[in-house]
Amino acid sequence: MGQGATVALIDGEHHPSVVRDALDRLERERGLTAVLFCGGEEKAGRAVLDRAADHYGRPVELGDPAEGLRSLAAQFGAGTVVDLADEPVLGPERKLQLAALALHLGLSYEAPGMRLDPPPYAEIPFDGPKLGVIATGKRTGKTAVAGHWARLLKEDGGRPVIVSMGRGGPPEPQLAPAGTGLEELLRIVGEGRHAASDYLEDAVLAGVDSIGCRRIGGGLAGEPYESNVADGAALAASQDPTALVFEGSGSCIPPVVVDRTVCIVGDADAALRDLGPYRLMRADLALLMPGADSPSVAANVAAIAPARLGRCELRPEPAEPLPDGARAALFTTGAEECDGVDPVVVSTNLARRSLLDADLARAREEGCDLYLTELKAAAIDTVAVHAGQAGAQVAFVRNRPVGLDLDLDAELLRLHGDA
Repeated sequence: MGQGATVALIDGEHHPSVVRDALDRLERERGLTAVLFCGGEEKAGRAVLDRAADHYGRPVELGDPAEGLRSLAAQFGAGTVVDLADEPVLGPERKLQLAALALHLGLSYEAPGMRLDPPPYAEIPFDGPKLGVIATGKRTGKTAVAGHWARLLKEDGGRPVIVSMGRGGPPEPQLAPAGTGLEELLRIVGEGRHAASDYLEDAVLAGVDSIGCRRIGGGLAGEPYESNVADGAALAASQDPTALVFEGSGSCIPPVVVDRTVCIVGDADAALRDLGPYRLMRADLALLMPGADSPSVAANVAAIAPARLGRCELRPEPAEPLPDGARAALFTTGAEECDGVDPVVVSTNLARRSLLDADLARAREEGCDLYLTELKAAAIDTVAVHAGQAGAQVAFVRNRPVGLDLDLDAELLRLHGDA
């Protein structure tokens, strides 16, 4: 739509003369590319709409405003949507749905008291497949899916590198090489740094090189206030990879251009309300996790995004063979079991440090000689340190994503092949 062009949204709850004056002002100040009618008939009945150009001073498109935005964006490119409509035609929920679509199409969206701009995505110096894993919120399985995707590509003969951003990431992009283990993680703790960042989990459990980045803040459309992901992408590209896998943080989207995206839906409200639909629109594959995998949620997600859709769950499993006869204590952020393990003590308080100490004390009292933990939150600086003090072995839990109504591995490899 050109840098200064404008598309206006109007309704029939305002009198046509009031709308026309506002449109004339927009025309004078910015230029006006199109006017989309969003419904309502209190002050604009059929007779008005049949002669819309006479009443509004210019042509008015009467179809679905979402389809109108798609058509205009395809025809003209970037621009601005100015929302002149109001309740009951465009209430807050519908306004944000149209705003999400506008941002996805590369358009800014303005309503009284609000302006939303499309998040910027940096081009990166890499010609191979660039793959993104994003989500509608925190603790949804991004690290598990990104690591699993990377392992699949590695097993297929590739050399993927994961670029991960987090709220505790390093000030400069940091390489964690494949093969990073407990000794290196404890050394990081000794240096006063966070040793359970997602990039470290990726290097340890996915067995591939991983780049750690940081971000702060999160906008409604997933834009971080600040991050060093673009620099991290350049570092990753210098490792001679065959593919790059970018892992989001919470509901934040890595601010780089990717070829294919998987979006994990962990909560229906987060996916469908506010600007959650923007994330779904970016997806080529949407994975519905337990709690968000009902038929009604699937139908709503399918209506928003053309992505392939499937139900998925995470199955905790040991990342390595465990010694026979071990008395295990299991530490997770929520899971109460682990495939093939019958733990003596189970703690789901890995991310709740105020409750974790009591669980660690119980593990010691029960004589646990194996501390089996997810590599998250307090896994290293607390659980692994306590295990060392108790003379216990430490092993890690990997959360394996499993498709329930789709072949997840085939879908991930297909996306890589299509990139």
